[in-house]
Amino acid sequence: MCDMKNITLSVDEKVLQAVRRYAAERESSVNGLVREFLAAIAEREDRARNARRRIEQLSRRSKARLGPKTWDRESLHDR
Repeated sequence: MCDMKNITLSVDEKVLQAVRRYAAERESSVNGLVREFLAAIAEREDRARNARRRIEQLSRRSKARLGPKTWDRESLHDR
């Protein structure tokens, strides 16, 4: 079982009314929608963090090395 924590939010009354209708149409609750939204953010951040960690690992193992810089900003933007 997951340890749930209560939080308090302040929301504009019109926004709350609209979200209550939205939740009811989906047989959910405002609480359920907020819980799902926060869980999705946490999951997305975990996935991004793991992807960055994996890229760093692969980069450290790579034999490829950067050569000298042979360009400058002005030459890149010459037209």
